[in-house]
Amino acid sequence: MALPYFYEPSVLIASKSFMLSEETSRHCVQVLRMREDDQMQLTDGKGNLFTASVTKADKKRCEVIIEFVAHQSKTTKKVCIAISLLKNASRFEWFLEKATELGISEIVPMLCQRTERQHFRFDRMNAILVSAMVQSQQTWLPVLHEPVKFENVVNASEYEQKLIAHCEEGPKQLIKEMQLSQSIQMLIGPEGDFSHEEIEKALNKNYIPVSLGNTRLRTETAGINASVLLIHL
Repeated sequence: MALPYFYEPSVLIASKSFMLSEETSRHCVQVLRMREDDQMQLTDGKGNLFTASVTKADKKRCEVIIEFVAHQSKTTKKVCIAISLLKNASRFEWFLEKATELGISEIVPMLCQRTERQHFRFDRMNAILVSAMVQSQQTWLPVLHEPVKFENVVNASEYEQKLIAHCEEGPKQLIKEMQLSQSIQMLIGPEGDFSHEEIEKALNKNYIPVSLGNTRLRTETAGINASVLLIHL
């Protein structure tokens, strides 16, 4: 049976004993009924995986001893999805969850001309990423940014390969037929698509227009489709 898996961002590689957070302590002792000598796995979201054993089963201050540390290197491919915020927050949260499970490196919520603004609760959104990372038992937490204006994203991008998915007519490349870089950023627009002005700005910054298929996709579906294609091709 797989060991219980938790996120503890403050675990130190050099440490032997460690006090779990109150939330993790409560889950271990009160929910899972863990006792002394029971084992678990912890990740700091930075590639480290710790195997630990309970030395003090306290529901508020559970203490563990670190028995083994393994470091998992990042995949060589770095994929960033820069995606417009959505009026329906639950749909954007769904995208965050699934993109994390797929192994996206970086997520940039964008404010575009046609973005219907919503209140962005960073702590809640980041907690969704943490939960998805733990559920899929990964050791790298994606980088999540605060919302950024479209112009700032395209002006500041340092990715080797820059792509934009839009719905206007014109030549577009199929991702599955492209030679993909190891450092890629994809722009996904809002409901109603990018404005013509935004598309022109992106093209002037060397973004390549691409097609995600023959059907018109919702923003969050386009984001997941792009994630799958960019990570697994």
